[in-house]
Amino acid sequence: MKKKKIAGYSVIICSSLIMFLPFLTTVFNSLKSYTQYTQFPPEWLPSPVQWSNYAEVWKLGSFGQYTMNSVIITVLSVIGALISCSMVAFAFARLKFPFKNTLFLVVLGTMMIPPVVLIIPQFVIFKSLHLLDTLTPLWIIEWLAQPFGIFLMRQAFLGIPRDYEESARLDGCNPMQIYWRIFMPMCKPTFATLAVFTFMTKWNEILSPAIFLTSKENFTLPIGILSMAGQWSGNEQYMVAAALMSLIPILLVFLFAEKYFVQGSNSAGIK
Repeated sequence: MKKKKIAGYSVIICSSLIMFLPFLTTVFNSLKSYTQYTQFPPEWLPSPVQWSNYAEVWKLGSFGQYTMNSVIITVLSVIGALISCSMVAFAFARLKFPFKNTLFLVVLGTMMIPPVVLIIPQFVIFKSLHLLDTLTPLWIIEWLAQPFGIFLMRQAFLGIPRDYEESARLDGCNPMQIYWRIFMPMCKPTFATLAVFTFMTKWNEILSPAIFLTSKENFTLPIGILSMAGQWSGNEQYMVAAALMSLIPILLVFLFAEKYFVQGSNSAGIK
């Protein structure tokens, strides 16, 4: 039994190192000068360490503006996903209405549609609403309840015993009060899981911003970094530094919500 555990831990450690080494190499590359960055054969460790690369990223481009645009889009998307998905999931989990199961299967079926297929219809709709080249199309979609979030929250709501709901009804609570005062506080891990998934998706999104945005001042961080590639010609190590800086918010959000994220992921498939 001990040998199996040792073998299992060895595989996990080796796999972790294989995945971590490219990230560590990227960190070292971001701290190199251009000469050392393009040197062949390459040197792994930077010498000397160029901490100024990160400061130059802010000087050479509109990195702060791109970051603010991404923050606005991501925060509004997370709020919209938590509210809309939880309300729809509560209806599917607790309320009674005709064709409830059929409609839920339809919602799950939409998860099989590739997002790229929806880009053209969305573009036509937002164009008719005169919302192109604004930040609105990038966050308003999350306020319409996405199927993955509905499924995740529904599974969490189904795991709550009906005794809580029945007691609340005896105290005179209506469905909205039951949803807000009982179900939402009891599903914090699942809310954290949905928030982390939505944050990561919207923060790293490239396709939709590239389609809907044309003005440079409206660019989000990923396409903003790509747009500055020509400006950083001869200093490609700055792009590596910018890419690492864009990862910091994701790491902070994940570390902050790690406990709830793990709990929510473990209970997502339990009814």
